[in-house]
Amino acid sequence: MTLITTLAIANYRSIRELVIPLGQLNVITGANGSGKSSLYRALRLLALAAQGRLIASLAGEGGLQSTLWAGPETISRSVRQGIHPVQPTRRTEPVNLKLGFSTKLLGYAIDLGLPSPSTSMFSSDPAIKRECIWSGELLRPAATLVDRRNWVVQTRSANGSWQQMSASLSPFDSMLAELADPSAAPEMLVLREQIRSWRFYDNLRADVHAPARQIQIATHAPVLTSNGSSLAATWQTIRETGEADALDDTVSDAFPGAKVRVQQVGNGMEIVMWQHGLLRPLRAAELSEGTLSYLLCIAALLSPRPPGLMVLNEPETSLHPDLLPALARLIIKASSHSQIVVVSHSTRLVAALEREGDGVTMMLEKEHGETLVPGLHALARPAWRWPKR
Repeated sequence: MTLITTLAIANYRSIRELVIPLGQLNVITGANGSGKSSLYRALRLLALAAQGRLIASLAGEGGLQSTLWAGPETISRSVRQGIHPVQPTRRTEPVNLKLGFSTKLLGYAIDLGLPSPSTSMFSSDPAIKRECIWSGELLRPAATLVDRRNWVVQTRSANGSWQQMSASLSPFDSMLAELADPSAAPEMLVLREQIRSWRFYDNLRADVHAPARQIQIATHAPVLTSNGSSLAATWQTIRETGEADALDDTVSDAFPGAKVRVQQVGNGMEIVMWQHGLLRPLRAAELSEGTLSYLLCIAALLSPRPPGLMVLNEPETSLHPDLLPALARLIIKASSHSQIVVVSHSTRLVAALEREGDGVTMMLEKEHGETLVPGLHALARPAWRWPKR
């Protein structure tokens, strides 16, 4: 497992510039409106770049102009101290939205900006101006392995010289998604596969019409789908791959005396839950939203195919507060196999994770509309350099 050690975001929604350290277990918290969702979405955008869906996702958010940082390019000390009001400043850089991360082995950054003037009906689409992959945690000219400027992509050969990989890459296509040459740029393939293994859960539905309540086709599913529709299949896959005890222990931790099994229905399957004192099991359609939400969390976190990175957005939704300590223990257990990022505004879940785990907790706050991490001063912030256009 390759850990992300640094996450960098610039000019995205409420984030003017944020460079934060990441560990094995990371908890992002803060009040409503502090920028937690912006940070979560930025991570999603990085993942979508490797899938070729970055530009489409930005369009779904209203386009580049709707997602750019809306404040001034810089905020002076006098403005922060309240001496002067926030005022427009003269731009020193071109319009940009930048995302990046690094591990001990490789780093990656992407810089999006305004497209070249044209008569195209797609002239509002953002254009990828720069993409870089480098060796190590910090971008340096000598450590750069793959370099994309507009539509031209170059790779560094074994003797240190640059070789052109493509001269016609579309401005809306990431090189991670479009180019593949294991001999010329093996690090690009390594990074792409690493990013594509990331898993995000923020829409595990538990409402009355949730897919997890329906009978599912009986097929192996080592990974829980993003909407939870494969709950029964994933549960049974976990059980048949040798983790039955882990499932039972996790259920008992949250619901003492309860048992969860998968029963066959024709060529399909569904979750059923035996609870103390009942004469028959409850089917998925009968479970409360909180109970179903917790079972979905179990299936996601005990996956027999753990991802390199798993991001959970408000996993406490629909859960009774008494279940949060058990959820924290479940998350901590999963962090031994995957790097975990939990985005939550639940003080009780955050406290339980801090009490029982050894993770990194970051409290986001807003100041003059900008998302900040108080206490993360320049000396504590990881070293980071953005590629220049």
